[in-house]
Amino acid sequence: MIGLFDSGYGGLTVLKPILDKLPQYDYVYLGDNARAPYGIRTAETVQQYSEQAVEYLFDKGCTLILTACNTVSALALRHLQQKYLRDKNITDKKILGVIRPLAEYAAKSTKNKRISVVGTRGTVASKAYDIELKHLDNDIHVFSKACPLLVPFIEEHWHHKPEAKKILKKYLRPLKSTNSDVLILGCTHYPLMYSDFKRYMGKNVDVLHSGEIVADSLKDYLERHPEIEKLITRGGTRKYITTDCPDAFKEFGNKELKLAIDTVKKEAIW
Repeated sequence: MIGLFDSGYGGLTVLKPILDKLPQYDYVYLGDNARAPYGIRTAETVQQYSEQAVEYLFDKGCTLILTACNTVSALALRHLQQKYLRDKNITDKKILGVIRPLAEYAAKSTKNKRISVVGTRGTVASKAYDIELKHLDNDIHVFSKACPLLVPFIEEHWHHKPEAKKILKKYLRPLKSTNSDVLILGCTHYPLMYSDFKRYMGKNVDVLHSGEIVADSLKDYLERHPEIEKLITRGGTRKYITTDCPDAFKEFGNKELKLAIDTVKKEAIW
């Protein structure tokens, strides 16, 4: 089974293209909606929440876990890998993040080596994208902007409203002057406003949809690691878990992402 988790709805933008490209596997998605957003939390708190999510998903039988949250990938991924996978005898479990695939794609896509990144306060402050992009190509210039109000707007289903679009436009204003030709949506919630990002940044900026890129990266990973792929169950099942408001979760997933969710189970993971 493949497990994905996020602070709330954002990881569904990663799950949807993964289901489209890799429908044969069993999946469980965990949204920690009761404690969203993660982007305003300290690194220690994000690590604590992430440990609880990972332990829950491993207990459910997941072989591979994808941290479908940039804040978790930035602040907790290495911690999780060291805590749960340090023993060299552990060969039947993997924990992957979303930052490296996006950074690799962006580094290959930019023509002028100027890349903008938007994300939560936690992700931007961590400089995780800066570090990854500079590691790939030290000549790349990175311009980052925290957009802390977007996740609460999306979690409250307000991202279609004029107020959300007005705030987004204000956030993007300083990035438009950087002459970047690539914009990384460094939060898995943000693709839910993808058309707005595209419109405000203009036709000369390649706005990267994290879900599609991560899905392609996961497909490639499984092809390169048959020893992991063969352990993943293939029943085509999907389970959805949230720590709060299952009815709202179901409505959001079906309305915004056309996931055809039948049941969402509410569970405490702490």
